[in-house]
Amino acid sequence: MAMFRSLVASAQQRQPPGGPAGGDSGLEAQYSCPICLEVYHRPVAIGSCGHTFCGECLQPCLQVPSPLCPLCRLPFDPKKVDKAVHVEKQLSSYKAPCRGCSKKVTLAKMRVHVSSCMKVQEQMANCPKFVPVVPTSQPIPSAVPNRSTFTCPYCGARNLDQQELLKHCVDNHRSDPNRVVCPICSAMPWGDPSYKSANFLQHLLHRHKFSYDTF
Repeated sequence: MAMFRSLVASAQQRQPPGGPAGGDSGLEAQYSCPICLEVYHRPVAIGSCGHTFCGECLQPCLQVPSPLCPLCRLPFDPKKVDKAVHVEKQLSSYKAPCRGCSKKVTLAKMRVHVSSCMKVQEQMANCPKFVPVVPTSQPIPSAVPNRSTFTCPYCGARNLDQQELLKHCVDNHRSDPNRVVCPICSAMPWGDPSYKSANFLQHLLHRHKFSYDTF
């Protein structure tokens, strides 16, 4: 098990000569944070296992007495979490095609580009609604309205379901640079009502493709 974890850590950090593996098409995924699934922002690395995350994404783990790496679950010393300088240099050096307009963008600027790319926003708005593979008779709890309808974190528009919230934000707030709290996550028992997403529209697409109340 120890050997396996060591291999996982070294694989995440290893870069072949002349550039990263997978070519341009896999660059964005290769340099994405395992927590927010977005390109690293101010990356930090855990000293003991070597796994890299956005600095802000790792913050909740640093607030507990005995933190565990979110990826391999190994305990680590919060004092031995350092800026991933080598990753920051690579983010500034490598370019990858935008998954919407295909324009090549430096990875360090990919988040800003994607938040304003019309093609990406259209793809997100057209994401199909989730349909259960097996029909369920379990009703959506009417006694907990904030688990089925939500308030826009940008303007306060109310009574939006998940798909309506996404469409509303794409139509009205696609260029809004503000970091906001996800109303869907904060309504969950495990949600952190103080955590602000760096790119709320991408967060909606990646984390909320289905409704938790369906199950």
